[in-house]
Amino acid sequence: MNVQWYGQSTFHLTAPEASVTIDPFADMSGLVTGRGMQWDYPPIEGLEPTLLLVTHEHIDHNGVETIGGDPTILRSTAGRLDSPIGEVIAIASEHDEEAGTARGPNTIFVFELDGLRVAHFGDFGQRELREEQAAALDDVDLLFLPVGGSATIGAEQAAEIVERLRPRWVVPMHYRTPRISFLDTADAFLERFDRVEHTPEPAFDTVALPESDGPLVVVPAVP
Repeated sequence: MNVQWYGQSTFHLTAPEASVTIDPFADMSGLVTGRGMQWDYPPIEGLEPTLLLVTHEHIDHNGVETIGGDPTILRSTAGRLDSPIGEVIAIASEHDEEAGTARGPNTIFVFELDGLRVAHFGDFGQRELREEQAAALDDVDLLFLPVGGSATIGAEQAAEIVERLRPRWVVPMHYRTPRISFLDTADAFLERFDRVEHTPEPAFDTVALPESDGPLVVVPAVP
């Protein structure tokens, strides 16, 4: 499987049988001009996935208009859902520690692609995973997890989730980079792990990753 990071929480996964785009961001110029924040990730162009997933309805995650083709779209939902790549498990969660009353609901998506079980946590902001949520996340191979704090979990909570789920690979997301001026960096999260692989490009192939007997944290280059 090829994994391409576009910035923030946007990923495009490509396998021989299908492709999946998750949480594309929209036109972020309003964030820059209206709130004085930096956002320099390049616009998303040229993607025509088989399946498009949106974890919640914030503009840095729900830019479906940037995606081409005619993908099946699953957005901001929960349940066991049919899709062109098979069943998608959409796990209800919250964007905050106040049962969603501060920032709203969030969906954790779990699916299989190219023989790998993938989980994307969106803007997960709960204090910790609930038992029933963890039960739906068994045997994850590839985990996309926010680590930048502020609007989501930070380094300590993210590391606890990794320890609980024990995936093969963890890709941090939703953190400060030279392209954006808000959130915390990923440094505090990365410092908690012995096995960290920085890739030279914003994309990587899972088959090219080094062998590891525990969770390997994979950090794509900033787009």
